[in-house]
Amino acid sequence: MNRDKAVDASWLKVMADEFEKPYMEGLNQFLHDEKKKGKQIFPPEQQIFHALNKTPFDKVKVLILGQDPYHGEGQAHGLSFSVQPGVQPPPSLVNIFKEMGTDLGLAPPAHGCLNSWADQGVLLLNAVLTVEAHKAGSHRGLGWETFTDRVIKELEQKKENLVFILWGGYARKKGRFIRKDRHLIIEGPHPSPLSSYRGFFGSRPFSRTNAYLKETGQIPVDWELL
Repeated sequence: MNRDKAVDASWLKVMADEFEKPYMEGLNQFLHDEKKKGKQIFPPEQQIFHALNKTPFDKVKVLILGQDPYHGEGQAHGLSFSVQPGVQPPPSLVNIFKEMGTDLGLAPPAHGCLNSWADQGVLLLNAVLTVEAHKAGSHRGLGWETFTDRVIKELEQKKENLVFILWGGYARKKGRFIRKDRHLIIEGPHPSPLSSYRGFFGSRPFSRTNAYLKETGQIPVDWELL
């Protein structure tokens, strides 16, 4: 994992020491060994830290936390819930677009690439940054959670008036140390078809995010994907 080319310099300034810790070296060795065994790992190596490259630390104003990358061929590219242009949006993303339509009146986009959100300061971070092909959750418990906890803590402690969007029990557990008097936390069920009808639909996370950003003197996010 070549962090220097894959991670924006602003993130290296606050997290350079984390990359040197033994558990990260172990993760690197694990991924190397898995590839030597012929296993396919998503996303591609150069995109593992794509979220931290696409959205610099200094520009983050919203965090949308996912679980682990999509495990289907050609889907994951390092941004939570996003897929490459030309790839059919998975069911969770389809439900996100449905809620976006209800909340903001936007038509479903023709693609599932969320690059424009990331460019506006929406950090699209997964709790676990890699996965074995066709094996959801296969890289949990190997150390990625420690790394992404550090990401969240750096944001929580060094910035103010962020919006943390935590969908599903896994993401909500990651938000245990976020201070509600300092940031806005939007929690709800995961947009997966298995849980979306338990309160994800109708939660209006997009308009609530923009209302808070306006209240705190920040530029709202243009959620429309063209």
